[in-house]
Amino acid sequence: MFRLTFNTLFQARCRSLIFAASAAIFSLPLLADDSKPAFIDYVATLKQEALSKGYAPELVEPVFASLQYHERVVSADKSQPEFVETLSTYLPKRVSETRIRMARERYQQHLPQLQAIGQKYGVQPRFIVALWGLESSFGRIMGSYSVPSALVTLAYDGRRETFFKQEFYHALDILAQGHISLDNMKGSWAGAMGQSQFMPSSFMAYAQDGDGDGKKDIWTNQLDVFASIANYLKQQGWDNSKTWGREVLLPKDFDASHAIARGSLQRSEWLGRWAQSERSLADWNHLGLQRLNKTALPQRDINAALVLPDGEGGRAFLAYDNYKVLMHWNRSYYFVTSVGYLADLIVAAESS
Repeated sequence: MFRLTFNTLFQARCRSLIFAASAAIFSLPLLADDSKPAFIDYVATLKQEALSKGYAPELVEPVFASLQYHERVVSADKSQPEFVETLSTYLPKRVSETRIRMARERYQQHLPQLQAIGQKYGVQPRFIVALWGLESSFGRIMGSYSVPSALVTLAYDGRRETFFKQEFYHALDILAQGHISLDNMKGSWAGAMGQSQFMPSSFMAYAQDGDGDGKKDIWTNQLDVFASIANYLKQQGWDNSKTWGREVLLPKDFDASHAIARGSLQRSEWLGRWAQSERSLADWNHLGLQRLNKTALPQRDINAALVLPDGEGGRAFLAYDNYKVLMHWNRSYYFVTSVGYLADLIVAAESS
């Protein structure tokens, strides 16, 4: 009995040693990965870089002490939805009856402030509310990740290291300027922040102090949120004498080469396709385009591009310059169309 017990223990011990040795071997980085440091070492190097750039130690120390690696951030970045969506499936989810109702309620609730901000920046209030609603569900869903940690995690992952390092330094600038505390600097897994879901670089370029308290707080201050959204649109060339666009009917056997069809959304490409498609409403009338009620297009001196979000055979939209501005906000034909639809529905009850 003793010999059996001893042998059993000896064999178990051997298996344990073999397993431990194997684990140690497989935990060593492969030669191909020798150039990638551990996260803690990457953070240490980044910390020295931040100090060399002139960031104050009293800012750097707590920020770097708070940094954590988030595997879920990397997973979210690598597994973004790739399934094929159509505008008909996308719009009901983004512009639901609940969201329309909430948008109308918020619009009426904040109308005096929205009108003042809209007049200051030259942006119709309904578009401010539409973007607010679609980006964060009117401030209810802003993300719970520490923005600095999310950005450093993505920089460390390496797919877009330069971009996310730059965003991280912009986040340090925001903290240094005192607009938000480190504990409250929360956002999405990609680092988009607050009720307007600005990346730190967008915050630095467009965020506004809407109530004059000396801070640009897009997390909790709705006046700052409204002013920041409006300022973004203004700086991108918004024209409040025009709307975003309109859905249209195409004539039978229409030549789709006149349109911007679904495809690559590289900035240079879609701007080039926009320039090729753009022509006057009079020209589009001549080509047989009609409103949804089968009447002629408005007789206004406006240029528009023709957008087919789902490609040939799908729904068609004449897009004005404000549509192009919204494409700077989010380079997605579906998103921009949802902004336009929600903005129109916010005031539909007033005009009906």
